[in-house]
Amino acid sequence: MDVRFHKGVQADLDAILSRYYGVSEQLGEDFFAEFQIGIRKATANPQYFHFDRSGLRRCNLDRFPYHFLYDIRGTYVRVWVLRHNQRNPQLGLRRFKQ
Repeated sequence: MDVRFHKGVQADLDAILSRYYGVSEQLGEDFFAEFQIGIRKATANPQYFHFDRSGLRRCNLDRFPYHFLYDIRGTYVRVWVLRHNQRNPQLGLRRFKQ
């Protein structure tokens, strides 16, 4: 299954990577690899992850306190937001339009 991203996800990812690369290059690389693993899991088995309160599916990253929200759109997975686990649960949900 393919994956498509809301345009805001790149800004989410850039901000997180900037923070982690500011600590160390290895930490930035590790975060990006972990994010890619989550995307691969979501595209390999889109129904695997649970729904959160918003009605979107939530993939928690294993090593880092972040998750992304997505839904299934026919032949692809649409990622709407990438955010820290302790951020406001409403953050990024305006991007999702049914």
